[in-house]
Order: sequence, then structure tokens, then C-alpha cells
Amino acid sequence: MPTPLPQRSWLGALAIYFRAPVITMLFLGFSAGLPFLLVFSTLSAWLRSDGVEVAAIGFFSWIGILYSIKFFWAPVVDRLALPVLTRAFGQRRGWMLLAQAMIAAGLVGLAGADPLGNLGLVAGFALLVAFGAATQDIAIDAYRIESADDDVQAAMASTYIIGYRGGLLAAGAGALYIAAAASWDMAYLTMAALVGVGVITVLLRPEPKRASLSVQLIHEPKVRAFIRASRGKPKILRRFGAWAIGAIVCPFTDFFSRYGVKALGILVFIAVFRISDLTMASMANPLYIDVGFSLATIASVTNIFGIAMSILGGLLGGLLVARYGIGPLLVFGAGFVMLTNLLFAVLAMVGNQVPMLVITIIGDNLANGLASAVFIAFLSSLTSRAYTATQYALFSSLMTLPGKLLSGFGGLVVAAQGYATFFVIATLLGLPAILLAIWISKDKQLVPTPQPR
Repeated sequence: MPTPLPQRSWLGALAIYFRAPVITMLFLGFSAGLPFLLVFSTLSAWLRSDGVEVAAIGFFSWIGILYSIKFFWAPVVDRLALPVLTRAFGQRRGWMLLAQAMIAAGLVGLAGADPLGNLGLVAGFALLVAFGAATQDIAIDAYRIESADDDVQAAMASTYIIGYRGGLLAAGAGALYIAAAASWDMAYLTMAALVGVGVITVLLRPEPKRASLSVQLIHEPKVRAFIRASRGKPKILRRFGAWAIGAIVCPFTDFFSRYGVKALGILVFIAVFRISDLTMASMANPLYIDVGFSLATIASVTNIFGIAMSILGGLLGGLLVARYGIGPLLVFGAGFVMLTNLLFAVLAMVGNQVPMLVITIIGDNLANGLASAVFIAFLSSLTSRAYTATQYALFSSLMTLPGKLLSGFGGLVVAAQGYATFFVIATLLGLPAILLAIWISKDKQLVPTPQPR
């Protein structure tokens, strides 16, 4: 159950951003954002510029599925101690270093591969980068939650978002500039070197304090019951069974035992909170192009205003949560995202008007930056410190899957009804999130009211 949060003054809320754990997330966010585009749009640009067929490039989008199914191996990251690395650096930092090594190795491999002659090898290295990146995400999320109390999580989420955007810039615009000035090989080798930002951060910062894995297993009733029931069986089977119950079964039973029937409502809320903006995201760029904006205009507006407003929204979300608590901001964030999605419908109706494009990008990214910081703080407060990586990986996967699935049908709706109707429908999908946010904000077990300090 989340603990009551202190209600801070504006100055006290702002001071949170100068804490070491909060600053740390700026660099770990960069490390998380860096590999994302290098196996998606940047890689697609490289493949196409080297003459790879568009049909073949399309299959590379399936690499992104690894990000959405990371909860399958999250229990391993949560509980399996790595030889040497865990003893030397701890559970979280050891896994982060292993994941960063996979990312760097994959990027170096991509730099040395010829897309035309070895497309299968390119796909293999891209999968290695994506798997390492998804594994790093699991470890970073667990590290963040265990590094500070709940009232600091929103600020940590906002600096994480800023760092993540910086990683996207480096892997997107940065890699393209290097490729244009030198070569794609040099671009990917440079990105591999930038993985060092995350490595240095992990080496400089301490491991969060948590009970040892053996102590956690011993104190779990289901594990103790299994050990008693399996007496007489081979030792290796008993150990594996005890580990599997502690790593896979207990994280789910823990969540449902803490929240009871409310757990189902919470999971539905997690699934629908971002369904509105994720559903419409696939049709944003086609809208810009079809109403007549040039690629240069789209790139300039989305990069300049989009990134700036996303960062501002994240900072504002962290500041407001520290001041007022998570509950009111969940309702505000859900409503803000829903209303700003209507701007796309207006843009579809007014057409090629740059001021309207600027307003749309500002509103959309400000709302999403704020709502993301608040929602990450909420998910972090739900997560048990005993099963951090597994539970948060499940929550974050559930948060994106429904919206991503629905977004695939966006083109059909646009073809049949037009852009304006599509974006109105996508906006209305946000209503359940608002209603559930109101319910959750009134439940003190889920989001305690901040207490005056």
C-alpha cells in the first residue's frame, strides 16, 4: 500500500530536482532512449539509403515487439544473480551493465555489417540491441523505484523523460548528421561509444538497498510451502522450483493480495490511461503530410516545439505531484491528454496552417510529458519493493499494448471516415481513463492524500 506523501512548498517541490537520485535518472534516461531509434527509424533510413527493398525494411518493425513482451524475462532480471557482476555491482547495476554491453556489441556489429549483402546479420545485431535495450529498461525501472521514496518518483520520471528525449535526439538527428558527414558505419560506432554515458553512470552511483535474494525467498510463504512439500526430491529441482515460485508466481499473488478486487480495476485503468494518444499516434504523420505540410516543416516543428514541450510537461508533472500528490494529477493528466487530442481534429479541418500545427504539437507534447511523469509515479507507487522489476515490467507493457493494437486499425478508419472523425473517436477513447482516474484519486489506499510537513 502506498504511504502518505508529504505536502511540500513550491520551493521544497523544486528542490527535489537537485537530489542525486533524480539527477541520476537524467543520464540513465539518455542511456534508455539512445538505442530505441537505432533499431527503428534510423536503421530504416540506413537500409533504404543503401538500396534495401521497402518490403524487407517493413519486417524490421517487428523488432519492436521485444519492448512490449519484456515482462516475460523480467522475473529473471528481478531475481537471477549474475556470476561476477551481481557480486561486484549488485543486482540492478549488474544487469544494467550486462544490458549495456549487449547494446554496444550490437551497435558495433551493425556498424560492420553490409545491409545489402548480409541483411540477416543486420537483423540479428538489431535484435541484440533491442533485447539489450528492453532488458536495460527493466533494470533501470527497478533501480529507479528502489532508489527513492514514492514522493520523489514523479521528479525522477520527469528527468528520465528529459534524458530519454536526449537519447532519441542523439540516435535520430545526431546519427543522421554523422552519416551525412561521414558514413553510416561511423554513425553507429559513435552511438556505441555513447553507450558509455550509461556505463559511467552505473559505475558512479550506488546499488539501491534491498534484502538479498536468498533472504527474500526464505520469507515468502509460498516458497516455504513448496520447500516443505518437495522434501525428498532432487536438490536442483527444489531450488529451481523455489526460485520460479518466488520470481514468477509471488509478484502476481502479491499484487492481488494487497489490492484484492481493486486490482482488476487498477489493471483496466493502466490499460486505458494512454489508449487515446497511442491509438491516434500512428495517423499523426500521415495527417501532416496529407494536409500539405513539407517534411522540413514537420521535422522543424515536431523537433523544436515537440521536444521542448515534452520536457516542460515532464518537469511540470514532477513538480505538481511533489506539491499536490498523485491523485489529482492523474485526473488532470487524463483530461489534458484527451482534450489536446482534439487539436488534431481541428488541424484536419483547417488544413495547411503552420500556426495550428505549432499549437497542436505544443498541446499534445505538453500533455503527454505531464501525464507520463504522473503515471510513471503512480505505477511506481503500486510496485512492491520485493518484486520491482517483474511488477513494473507487467504494468508498463499493459500500459502500451491496447493502444498499439488499436492504432493498427487507424488507417482503416481514416480511409472510411476521414481524419477529423478518426481523431474525435480517438479522443473519446480517453473517457474511461478519466472516469477511472476519478475513482482512483478518491481511494486513499491507492493514492494517499499528501500530508502537510
